[in-house]
Amino acid sequence: MEIFKQVPLYRFLALCNESGMERTVLDCGAGGDTPPLCLFADHGYITYGIEMNDEQLQKANQFAEMRGQKLNIQQGDMRHLPLSDKSISFVYSYNSIFHMKKEDVKKSLNEMKRVLKPNGLLFVNFLTLKDFRVGEGVDLGENQYEQMEDNETVIHSYYDQNEAETMFDEMQVIYKEDRVLERMFEGNKIRQGFVDYILKK
Repeated sequence: MEIFKQVPLYRFLALCNESGMERTVLDCGAGGDTPPLCLFADHGYITYGIEMNDEQLQKANQFAEMRGQKLNIQQGDMRHLPLSDKSISFVYSYNSIFHMKKEDVKKSLNEMKRVLKPNGLLFVNFLTLKDFRVGEGVDLGENQYEQMEDNETVIHSYYDQNEAETMFDEMQVIYKEDRVLERMFEGNKIRQGFVDYILKK
């Protein structure tokens, strides 16, 4: 059996499976070489994905094709989702939404909440101030920085452990995990900080 590296999504999948809702799921930031939408497709979900980067989109589609799966990932921007209101049971954004400024994070979350059905579940995670990269690069204010990643300049927004909750006032927090992981990366020990949320509309 294949194990996907996006481990926190297994808890989300279990809660989705138990909810009894129609099995439709949207991934915001769906590209990459092991797209977790394949995990949901394995469990009988109708899948949709949005990915801004064309190269990451190609990688995801190639992986799905090798498995004989059609994931319905399209190029697009999570700040403007091409889906109707209250149309999807489950929405997630894994290690993706914090690659933009906080004002755009808020726009994206508003879009995710818009397309989510009543009682639907949302998974989203944020980088926290416990991350080793806080303070590196060009300071854009409010713990937002332009930083180098894979030889590209990207924006990273970092959040205090409770800061993001103001964006979920109308939702119920089902699960929250403030986690720090230490791992080896290119021969160095690094410390990453994340806070994960599973929320119910």
